[in-house]
Amino acid sequence: MMPQPSYDQTRAAWERIWERADVETELAAAAYPRAQETINRYRPFLPKDRPILEAGSGLSAVVIALGSLGYDLIGLDYAENALHLSRSYDPSLRLVAGDIHALPFADDSLGGYLSFGVLEHFEHGMGVGLREAYRVLERGGVLVLTIPYPNLVYRLVRWKNRHRPAEGYYETAYARAQLVHEVAAAGFQVALAEPTSHSFTLWGLGGLFRAPGYYKTSRLAEALGAALRFLLPWAFNYMTLIVAHKPGVR
Repeated sequence: MMPQPSYDQTRAAWERIWERADVETELAAAAYPRAQETINRYRPFLPKDRPILEAGSGLSAVVIALGSLGYDLIGLDYAENALHLSRSYDPSLRLVAGDIHALPFADDSLGGYLSFGVLEHFEHGMGVGLREAYRVLERGGVLVLTIPYPNLVYRLVRWKNRHRPAEGYYETAYARAQLVHEVAAAGFQVALAEPTSHSFTLWGLGGLFRAPGYYKTSRLAEALGAALRFLLPWAFNYMTLIVAHKPGVR
């Protein structure tokens, strides 16, 4: 088996990925039904009167989308070219260059911490990043994560590609119990652990489940994904949504 990419290789890979992307396309993807379903699920937990950090904000699609809804968003990423591209789209965005393992924020200073498909990209695990999130959140502050789940399709693709060289970035997946344990071990109280994005699991199978466009699922995938969400919610879960709180009251 080929060695997995290191931290520095993963960072360089994301810089290359963002260089080939654009904000408009990322914003369009944030409006896909599967993305909106997830956003609407965690939105009720977010404060509107306190700053919220998206740690690993990429091209700032979530920062822009939630900001348009009245939330006070700050974006942070270690791929600085992503921040430059975001500012070219909207110079008013509040963006910070930084590492999620050493956040440039004071203790107990934020009302929310968002992380979407980020913490699975570090070979040393998610513990350090979660503890740093705990540090900067105020008492009662909310943590929102989405993390890949090792569903049936994920395992099939991994087995099929087992002899191929590793991707340019490190990535792993977490089962539900393992993910909840990691979040609780960092000190958080877990309020929600739900499967999401079943249609995108089907997208991974290709063919009739893909529509033209950027990671766009077909109507068939959307319809079947909605059924699987109720019939086999974890077997076809693509991303686990976690909502948790730092104990205490602000």
